Amino acid sequence: MGFGALIMIVDDDENIAEFVTLALEDEGYKVITAGNGKMALEKASQAHPDLILLDMRMPVMDGWAFAEAYRREPGSHAPIIACTAARDAAQSAAEINAEGHLAKPFDIDELIQAVRRFTNHRVGV
Repeated sequence: MGFGALIMIVDDDENIAEFVTLALEDEGYKVITAGNGKMALEKASQAHPDLILLDMRMPVMDGWAFAEAYRREPGSHAPIIACTAARDAAQSAAEINAEGHLAKPFDIDELIQAVRRFTNHRVGV
């Protein structure tokens, strides 16, 4: 169980965001969402998520711009998992120095495993 760790989903696809939200909430995580990087920056500064699941290709502010701006913010920063098309997920993650990546479409078990890997140490499991 997630024991209340806060996960931020940054994705302009509402169906993906809703699917991931339901899956993570079923595991005991708290979830906030943002439809683009600009909205995510505003929410992250107030909510201080434990982990960010970041789509790379979005309108307004994409994942690359978000990651750069987020890491310039003062204070501690949540790990980022880049979530993008299978053929470039690892490359995109490397470009933004993300702590992990998930290739879309991803399996729900793969998602939960990745989230647990980055949140368990924060909640004492």
